[in-house]
Amino acid sequence: MHKSHLTVAQVSSLLAQDNVPESAITSLKDDSRVSVIRLLQKWQQRQLELEIEKERLRKMFFHEQQLYDKGIKLIAGVDEAGRGPLAGPVVIGAAILPIGYHLPYLNDSKKLSAIQRLKLYQDIKKNAITTTHIVVDATQIDELNIYQATVKGMYEAIASLTPQPEAVLIDAVPLTEIKIPSLSLINGDALSASIAAASIIAKVERDAIMENYDNEFPGYGFAKHKGYGTAEHIKAINSLGPCTIHRKSFEPIKSWGDSNEG
Repeated sequence: MHKSHLTVAQVSSLLAQDNVPESAITSLKDDSRVSVIRLLQKWQQRQLELEIEKERLRKMFFHEQQLYDKGIKLIAGVDEAGRGPLAGPVVIGAAILPIGYHLPYLNDSKKLSAIQRLKLYQDIKKNAITTTHIVVDATQIDELNIYQATVKGMYEAIASLTPQPEAVLIDAVPLTEIKIPSLSLINGDALSASIAAASIIAKVERDAIMENYDNEFPGYGFAKHKGYGTAEHIKAINSLGPCTIHRKSFEPIKSWGDSNEG
């Protein structure tokens, strides 16, 4: 029966790291202790998951890499949060990531928990070359319509970046007036690291706004549903009526206003 000179506690401490010398792993593979075998299996599984995640992230830089290969280094990702809700603003996020940026679990903000988003948001804010967000309120949404309000916010977000980008990757919305290379990607927040970063910026900033509105306009549940048309939200509108951050051009607020004018 073979066992290494390390105690089980020492093996556990060693395998809590990702960068373990190959010689140590080789030695542990010969260790017959059941607890060590299990620790090693868990470590090997984690390494496999990290490799899969690394490959997913590499693919998320595919569009950026094509631009890097052309000598374009400052690439902005742009995305929005809040096109669908009945209340509150649409928020546009933008970010320029450094070349070689590696942030495990960077993904479309909708696929992340609130805790995951916040952690990634903090890392992006700390390490990005630059980030920004633009808030387009409900009044402007009603005046322009939600699509045009989103487009307006995206142009403003790009213009407010310092340094200015040399190319732009955008989630879904084509921005035809941009004078630099640009690419609109359907489901771009799942295909591009830069757009994913922008989606996280937009989502975290918008959620914070809606949580503040929950204090300003109690009873609607804005902190919980963030303005989306949940059954709870519709019930609150029917009970309390719309408030100033509701989008009057959106149903059922539009019909609610008509029905209360007659």
